[in-house]
Amino acid sequence: MQTASTNICERMGRSQELSEFKRGTVIGCHLCNKSIRDISLLLNISQSTVSDIITKWKQLGTTETCKITEQG
Repeated sequence: MQTASTNICERMGRSQELSEFKRGTVIGCHLCNKSIRDISLLLNISQSTVSDIITKWKQLGTTETCKITEQG
């Protein structure tokens, strides 16, 4: 069974990782009642990325990037 954190990690692309500051800025804007569209335009990142960051923060309480570990 997959957990919510696994699903979020799998959905987020790895093409360009956002800085911790920029992810925190997304959450700050969200807490100031900015819309996903407004945050996206302000920070020049996709709406889906903004939505994924907010979802992960709500579910896990963190904006840290997913860490993939090798097993075996």
